Amino acid sequence: MSGSPQSAGVSTALLTDRYELTMVAAALADGTAGRQCVFEVFARRLPDGRRYGVVAGTGRLVESISRFRFGDEELAALRHVVDGPTLDWLAAYRFAGDVDGYPEGELYFPGSPILSVRGTFADAVVLETLALSILNHDSAVASAAARMVTAAAGRPLIEMGSRRTHEAAAVAAARATYLAGFGATSNLESERRHGIPTAGTAAHAWILLHDDELGAFQSQVKALGADTTLLVDTYDIRRGVELAVQAAGPELGAIRIDSGDLGELARQAREQLDALGAVNTRIVLSGDLDEYAIAALRAEPVDSYGVGTSVVTGSGAPTAGMVYKLVEVDGRPVAKRSAAKESRGGAKSAVRRYKPTGTAVEEVVHATGRPVPVGPHDRVMPVPLLRGGEPVPDLPTLEQSREHLRAALVSVPWEGLKLSRGEPAIPTTFEV
Repeated sequence: MSGSPQSAGVSTALLTDRYELTMVAAALADGTAGRQCVFEVFARRLPDGRRYGVVAGTGRLVESISRFRFGDEELAALRHVVDGPTLDWLAAYRFAGDVDGYPEGELYFPGSPILSVRGTFADAVVLETLALSILNHDSAVASAAARMVTAAAGRPLIEMGSRRTHEAAAVAAARATYLAGFGATSNLESERRHGIPTAGTAAHAWILLHDDELGAFQSQVKALGADTTLLVDTYDIRRGVELAVQAAGPELGAIRIDSGDLGELARQAREQLDALGAVNTRIVLSGDLDEYAIAALRAEPVDSYGVGTSVVTGSGAPTAGMVYKLVEVDGRPVAKRSAAKESRGGAKSAVRRYKPTGTAVEEVVHATGRPVPVGPHDRVMPVPLLRGGEPVPDLPTLEQSREHLRAALVSVPWEGLKLSRGEPAIPTTFEV
């Protein structure tokens, strides 16, 4: 099917809601389709208990916009939805506008102009669902994952949530968690598509398949080597640890514990491993972990964590709550005034202010026509992403965006990294 970039795995042209095409058809009919507009993506608030959000999915979005097409199959599916002139417009669609936005891996706060789309009304409005579906999902996952990375305090994390989400979302989630600092994923498609390191071990089914636990361990070690990870909690954990070392010897790579009182079991397992001479064998914990459980395990002898359901579902916040709003028409600010859903009119930019030490202290959102002073340590947040519908040269790689987020988190005041409820890590001032 045309319009299907390999990295997205779906036909992006069908990531268009009917109401968007309804507006395009009506705008073509009344002559407003060509009016020059600015749409902005922002979040009115952060999810409860969060002090920052992480911008993720930008790389996927830029590629998807540049390849956004309506091919013959998509047009055939839309013949009962829109009229002939609209079908002709869709057949020739190529986004030709400009997009600016926060770099992938950047932090955002309430009101941050995360993405600005400039183009004709029709060209830009048709991208709303595409932009929001990618940014809301990936940013929700990355925001949760970043909190888990902070809670892990340097211990590696493996994303293991493919079985807890949609098959396409699983690949995007693996990418977002890697951006946030996870070391690996169990999702093999994400390795093929994005180059993310993969890791994993046998499940309980492997143990149950064999007549006894020792036989399962011996078979796994024979196939994968002593550095493999053996799952020891299918039956009795203490017996499982004993048999794991018996099967692999003291050079056993790791054991994984997936159930029970993880902190207590990790302490007992560490003592037992050391007594058996497996002093270098690592302990991997998994089993319904989230950032709070990881933080509670910080003092335990844990070497790494496997996280599944909580991270791919945003750990209680499955969407970042971003919206896509029209803010300018032919240079004139426009704004929604509905109660509790107000928007600020006019195209906007933002400057983040920093102390000389590198600590962020304030974000200033301002009208693009009224720039604010930029100090020697301050930074203008939005950067060019597309010009004339084409990605700008030298956009950051996933590895560079991952490093960008690491540096951004270092700049947050220490209280802004707490898992407890509180105000956003950096206050936002609006000069619009």
